[in-house]
Amino acid sequence: MRLKDKVSIITGAAQGIGLATAEKFAREGAIVIVCDLRQPGVDAAVARCRELGAQAVGYAVNVTDRDAVDAMVAAVNEQFGRIDVLVNNAGITKDARLQKMTIEQFDAVIDVNLRAVFHCAQAVSDTMVAQGSGVILNASSVVGIYGNFGQTNYAATKFGVIGFTKTWSRELGPKGVRVNAVAPGFIDTPILKTMPEKVIDGMRADIPLRRLGQPEEIANVYAFLASDEASYINGTVIEVAGGLTV
Repeated sequence: MRLKDKVSIITGAAQGIGLATAEKFAREGAIVIVCDLRQPGVDAAVARCRELGAQAVGYAVNVTDRDAVDAMVAAVNEQFGRIDVLVNNAGITKDARLQKMTIEQFDAVIDVNLRAVFHCAQAVSDTMVAQGSGVILNASSVVGIYGNFGQTNYAATKFGVIGFTKTWSRELGPKGVRVNAVAPGFIDTPILKTMPEKVIDGMRADIPLRRLGQPEEIANVYAFLASDEASYINGTVIEVAGGLTV
């Protein structure tokens, strides 16, 4: 098991890519810390990880609330004495064209997708540096590399996450902490359920593999990057998009 006994915090872990990542980490032997906004989803994800044989605990936490993030991290440190992995997965979309986007839409996405990534990474960084080891994994997107119509706010956050990743890899690398990002393409998650089928069909047509990605395919990359097999990978952004941008 590649992640045996690694204490791993995963945000947005109650559904989609986050849940798939929690399950993958559980199968790989990690101690899984499930974080999400609502308690029922957290409880269900924790139960699933335990069914897979993992030690798992959960926290209902709003990652935009720094005090709540700090309290969660302190509780994990108190219980386990270390933090080995942070997967900054939590994210939202509130799409609109530039001329139609409201300040509320813009701010909400910035708060969850960018500011909360900063909160969580900063909250675990002292622990990881003191240990002399750790892995921070950030969720970017192909939209954060190439942009996308109607996603000014989302693209800004995912571009920003890449900037975080590059900067933190330089700052924390000398301390033994690796920082990387994953840039998924179009993945079959609940976020896509709100889109018309003709839009989904258009997405498939643009992908050389002619299908959407599955959450497990992103989780597999997170698990690799979190493991010692990726011990010399730092400051990189890995696209997992089926060749979308070729």
